[in-house]
Amino acid sequence: MRAPGTKRGRRTTPATLSARLGAHVALEARADGNIVACFNGHSVGLGKFSAGAADRAQALRTGLPLGAFESEGRNIEKEVQLLVRRLAGHGLLEYRLGRARNGEHQGEDQVVIEPQVPDYWPRAPQLGEADILVLSRFAYLRRRGNEMVLESPRAGALFRICDPKIAAAMVLLSAPQPIKRLRRQDGFPGVELLAMLVDCQILFKVDAARDSGLRPAEGDDNLVLWDFHDFLFHARSTEGRHANPMGGVYPYAGVMAPLPAVRPRWPGKKIDLRKVTAAAAQQISPAAKLLRQRHSTRVFDDQRPLTLAELSRFLDRSARVQSKWSSRLDLGDDAPMVAYAARPYPSGGGGWELELYLAVDKCEGLARGFYHYDAGGHALVPIGVRAHELDALLAGAEFAMGAPVAPQILITIAARFGRMSWKYSSIAYALILKDVGVLTQTLYLMATDMGLGGCAIGTANIELFAKMTGIEFHVEGPVGQFAIGRGTKPEASD
Repeated sequence: MRAPGTKRGRRTTPATLSARLGAHVALEARADGNIVACFNGHSVGLGKFSAGAADRAQALRTGLPLGAFESEGRNIEKEVQLLVRRLAGHGLLEYRLGRARNGEHQGEDQVVIEPQVPDYWPRAPQLGEADILVLSRFAYLRRRGNEMVLESPRAGALFRICDPKIAAAMVLLSAPQPIKRLRRQDGFPGVELLAMLVDCQILFKVDAARDSGLRPAEGDDNLVLWDFHDFLFHARSTEGRHANPMGGVYPYAGVMAPLPAVRPRWPGKKIDLRKVTAAAAQQISPAAKLLRQRHSTRVFDDQRPLTLAELSRFLDRSARVQSKWSSRLDLGDDAPMVAYAARPYPSGGGGWELELYLAVDKCEGLARGFYHYDAGGHALVPIGVRAHELDALLAGAEFAMGAPVAPQILITIAARFGRMSWKYSSIAYALILKDVGVLTQTLYLMATDMGLGGCAIGTANIELFAKMTGIEFHVEGPVGQFAIGRGTKPEASD
């Protein structure tokens, strides 16, 4: 067996892990000693530092070895460590793994680690030669521009693979491999990289003697219920667990013209339905009237906030459990009993997997805070959260709506994913999103019927929700949001 740092009998230079500023980040040292990070038209204050620390921090433009300041050392190095940690807390760093060249620290990059969540810091748990590793079934290697990236919706970072030999070595890990066997492969990526991939749950350790299959061996029974494409869609179409551009950024405005609002008519003779409906135009039903009156309200009257009695009626009419029953599946004598709890809106396969969580900013008769709506008992249950988390949740909704102030009440629609994926294969997450759609329309109609204002919100931060509830994002998490309150004045339809 060759010693670490050798390759086919030939010694190689150990890889160095360095931190450097993200591609669009610059540090600005001001005269008063404050250092500010500038990126994409924004700036973040990082605190006051000595002139020596500010000079030393300039090395972050190209890369500063983590070992240079993580050990006990001079005061300047301690300051630099504090600065680097603050940059990491804002997700403004990336980390390079590379080998030195010609005695210099900056050789060619082998792997560049790009954080996908705030506070990510590369960690390398201890691995032994006999440890057996395998790729998570949620990990995938793909092309991004002219690069290859290895990522997973479970990971706090993605790994940009700059050395093709490392990419080839990753392919070998589609089957369990002991580290001592990996060492014999050309392009062995090094134990430190493998350990960081384990820390990010892109790789995981298996016990060949005890594990009966790879699907249940990833350390969380709730993951067994997820299909790959559903898990990826959930993590990448919400906020909190990726660093991709998101929302109304019009990425193709300079590439092609927008599609027309109304599809051009198919050729052929048309049947004009207006002649048929004209006679009944004066007999519009209450339901049809509600549909026509429905609109999004983004500005709320904080002088007349929603009352607890109004909120109670709103939840009762739109989301309260109406009935409960159980039935046995037609799958044989030992088939399990399945419980059902019907709400006012339809749900795919009778799942009713959606839960409502309320972030209350202003409500007469109800304290500001975060609550779960118990649809079975028609009750609100307070959940203890930090003030800054509640503020961040409401501020995110305010930004997403383009509103001048936060909504009076923000309803987060969360899904208990296993309730749907226990039954359905390949379509579980799609069914959940369909359920979100019909519930959102139900909330709109009830708000309109009660003379209240509501607005659907297209984003949700799954990482923030997980911190507030203490529930892992793949067990129960946000799939929609809806703001409600008393509108200030009638607004145009969306």
